[in-house]
Amino acid sequence: MPGQLARFAATHGTDGAVAFQRALMGAVGEVADVLAAEGIDADLHRSGVVQVATNAAQWERLREETAGLRRFGWGSEDLLELSPAELAARVWVPGAVGGTWSPHGARVQPARLVRGLAAAAERAGVTIFEGTTVERVRPGLVETDHGAVRAPVVLRALEGFTAGLPGLRRQWLPMSSSMIATVPLPDEVWGRIGWRDAELFGDTAHGFAYAQRTADGRIALGGRAVPYRYASATDRRGETRGSTVDQLRAMLARLFPDAARVPVEHAWSGVLGVPRDWCGTVGLDPATGLGWAGGYVGHGVASAHLAGRTLADLVLRRDTERVALPWVGRRVRRWEPEPLRWTAVHGLYRAYAAADRRESRPGVAHTSRIATVADRITGK
Repeated sequence: MPGQLARFAATHGTDGAVAFQRALMGAVGEVADVLAAEGIDADLHRSGVVQVATNAAQWERLREETAGLRRFGWGSEDLLELSPAELAARVWVPGAVGGTWSPHGARVQPARLVRGLAAAAERAGVTIFEGTTVERVRPGLVETDHGAVRAPVVLRALEGFTAGLPGLRRQWLPMSSSMIATVPLPDEVWGRIGWRDAELFGDTAHGFAYAQRTADGRIALGGRAVPYRYASATDRRGETRGSTVDQLRAMLARLFPDAARVPVEHAWSGVLGVPRDWCGTVGLDPATGLGWAGGYVGHGVASAHLAGRTLADLVLRRDTERVALPWVGRRVRRWEPEPLRWTAVHGLYRAYAAADRRESRPGVAHTSRIATVADRITGK
């Protein structure tokens, strides 16, 4: 979920937090239903999510996370702990000491998804204006570089690009994330890696990696190499530094050494929206007609689907279970001003990198105190 169950439980009780988590789990199937109904081929594959621990400290964190989810009603049908042998039967990662698997996840090709959804919206009569920059949002009015649009309800769903609007630079931090994709791997390499069911994949390092086995046999892997640009600036062209590609290749080599010997064919970057408390939010002010959704902290596909359905209920004044979920109307304080914001983000990510190096040493069994302090400061 985009946030922590405990934080949503603090405002809406355990039942509210559990209802939110179950709604997000259900959103995975709802997205699949939309793709089927609209005939969108987005390489959907429902095989769940594997999380991997490659040292004792990571395994301790993963087990603590599992225990926390158990307290919120996650049973073995929602999350399984995997021994090294059970993990290797799914995907082989050298040095892995354990992992988890959850069925509540699906692979999707995001570009095919968004193009298919755009085509479906146009078939339904929606007009999409591309190449149009929104410069200001006011009640009943959206000012763009090509003129003004008037409407009784205006919904802001810009995620990391929210910082580009006047007065919202500190609303959500535009966190950068980058990815690489290899060429299609030879069959003999897949034979050593396994990963036959193409589960979504993530490790539990502080500077974590996330990956998928694509429909055409590549590994697409991402991470946060350059986490933040000064003054909430964003690069809209997706350009990726060579140093970032090198860092991601190093992650690939660490997790899948056989795949590191094949060329990387693609690299790209984008931004995600991060609220100060790392918890997503959706809402509508009926007095002004201004609504919002975002702050998905990298968990955007299922979250955006649920947020869209929730916004529809709020706009149409439907009394549904969705409008009572704990992220509806949630507001938190803004991020710190510059240069404190830039200094803190980059300093904290260097701290996380140092923590990962310490935890990878032989004999280290617990999470580094550096990371514990960093978590308190970031609010994660």
